[in-house]
Amino acid sequence: MTDHYAVVGNPIAHSKSPFIHRFFATQTAQDMEYRAELGDTLNFEDQVSKWFDSGLKGLNVTLPFKERALALATIRTPRAERAGAANTLRFNLVKRELEADNTDGIGLMRDLQNCFNMQLEGMRILVLGAGGATRGILGPILESQPSAVVLTNRTEERARILIQAMQSAPGSHALIMNSPKQLELHKEGFDLVINATSSSLTGDVPEIPENVWSMNTKAYDLAYAPSGQTAFLSLAQSKGVTECSDGLGMLVEQAAEAFYWWRGVVPETQSVLQAIRTVMAAQ
Repeated sequence: MTDHYAVVGNPIAHSKSPFIHRFFATQTAQDMEYRAELGDTLNFEDQVSKWFDSGLKGLNVTLPFKERALALATIRTPRAERAGAANTLRFNLVKRELEADNTDGIGLMRDLQNCFNMQLEGMRILVLGAGGATRGILGPILESQPSAVVLTNRTEERARILIQAMQSAPGSHALIMNSPKQLELHKEGFDLVINATSSSLTGDVPEIPENVWSMNTKAYDLAYAPSGQTAFLSLAQSKGVTECSDGLGMLVEQAAEAFYWWRGVVPETQSVLQAIRTVMAAQ
């Protein structure tokens, strides 16, 4: 009997999740179907309840519903609790309860390893942005024991709230907030700069002082583009950064973790990453 899964968001037409999960299903011989659903911002909770009542096995959740998805679940993984948001739901048939997880952070960590062969222990990391995307990745970054994680955001109060929410997380002693102006004090630069803002989606770049960059800095953008080149990565390269990556690999890796959480099967990710790059480039 075919199992049914979906992704929900608003907007949703751009989502690559159906392509990725259908590829995983074929690759691992799983009898499942996967569809995209446009979320109703007013009646999201009712939508989700109806889908699971009708037999849906699992649901991926994207903007703007991740926090609301977490609130729906009575069973939550520690990483979902820590992020304050869920990007993956499943129905526990034994307990008859909804479970929530957040696979964004592990997706990032795996892609950093794939792209840069990079361990974050002892590293100096700058994270740009304090929105929902940052919530999902901060926990795993801090757990990897960097020497410092500097968080900066255009609205300082939002960054302050996020830092307070992370106070009980392992490694939170390394987390500090800087205003964009305070970044000028970091004369030695950063080992890794992560753009977690939505700026690349509009072709903009966040304001970053020159001293942030060094000859050894690596740049990672959570946004992605068909060419792999975002506005933020173009900026980094103009400052002499040679090791850059967009976030398409993170998208694939977080999907693989969700797939495993649902199906108990680990898919191979590099072939789907290559396939989706090819499809995006042809569009």
